[in-house]
Amino acid sequence: MRTPFHDLSKFERFLWGISLLVIVASFVLSGGGDWLSAIASLIGVTALIFVAKGYVIGQVLTVVFAVFYGLISFYFGYYGEMLTYLCMTAPIAIAAIVSWMRHPFKGTKEVEVGDLKFKMVVILFVLALLTTFVFYWILKWLHTTNLIISTISVTTSFLAVGLTVLRSPYYALAYGANDIVLIVLWVLATLENISYLPMVLCFVMFLANDLYGFYNWCRMRKGQRKALSVM
Repeated sequence: MRTPFHDLSKFERFLWGISLLVIVASFVLSGGGDWLSAIASLIGVTALIFVAKGYVIGQVLTVVFAVFYGLISFYFGYYGEMLTYLCMTAPIAIAAIVSWMRHPFKGTKEVEVGDLKFKMVVILFVLALLTTFVFYWILKWLHTTNLIISTISVTTSFLAVGLTVLRSPYYALAYGANDIVLIVLWVLATLENISYLPMVLCFVMFLANDLYGFYNWCRMRKGQRKALSVM
């Protein structure tokens, strides 16, 4: 039986393999203390390679990653990350699963790339601002570590998951922005505890995967439009 891994191109297998190798190496070099961070990172990069291909399994793994990452964030006091991933990323990823399963592209495993309407962009940004405002005060009340950075992460995460549900290639750029925010956040954590180094390298590899995701979704959109034009 063919698994989704058989559908990965040579480059995708290379990117996935390098991502796993970097995370495992960082885990070993940091003393191998935080197994939860390492497991979450491995699940996360695996999810991203399939999200980049437009496969529903990527969203399923995103839900699993969100749960793991929420627990890690709770232990370190990053309540913004915890609330974002458990209360926003995971539920919206479930909505994305439904959306993607309802919109496969013409008998393939790929999701049909959606057209982003101006009205939807406006609604998305308004909701992102409202979500950011509400989360800021909640996180401040919880005495969240690195409050401003955590709040910015809420904004970028909301935009990313929203664009994912809408099946837009720009989801990857929003996730890329979120990756940069989280790299900063976990560098600060690593300065206090080296065992969090895998989370830094996790999001470095997330950034690489998301950049590839944007490229591949643009390629998918071009290919799908070409296929529809000859039907």
